[in-house]
Amino acid sequence: MSAANGTNGTPDTQAGPRPEPLRFYGTTWVDHDHGYTARRVALAVGSLAAAAAACFVLRVAYQGLQIADIGSFVSLLMIVMFAICSALAFRHTWSGFTGRPDPDRQAALRGLLAIGFVGSLLAYFFRTFTEAPGEKLHREEYARAREEYAKRTTRRSGNPSRKRPRK
Repeated sequence: MSAANGTNGTPDTQAGPRPEPLRFYGTTWVDHDHGYTARRVALAVGSLAAAAAACFVLRVAYQGLQIADIGSFVSLLMIVMFAICSALAFRHTWSGFTGRPDPDRQAALRGLLAIGFVGSLLAYFFRTFTEAPGEKLHREEYARAREEYAKRTTRRSGNPSRKRPRK
């Protein structure tokens, strides 16, 4: 039995599957309403600003290594490490928008993703130009769930008393 809203006996919620909310977007991605476009613009600007701030922090850290005069090999190693980790984090984050990531692999890559956080921020920034990050995946899953729900709830037509007995 569904809960009534108390005014006219209509249910509070729709029957069937509900869309999964996206981080920062909620369920506005379903109908692109309630400030969806403004959120996309704000999150694109915010993720780019966060990536720029992160690059500034990395630059300060690099200058600290130069001041410490630890040698060019370690400085080069740090640059290569952040570049590779950022590229891998970008790729992993980008592929996470089109498919569900494996939880075990996600846990194993947690350190790499933390080091390459600039790549993840840039992937988020570029994805906001086409959709809310993860929207396509959620939309496909939601459409599939609605179709399955419709198949389960459709009633057959005809007279049930004329049904043939099973053998």
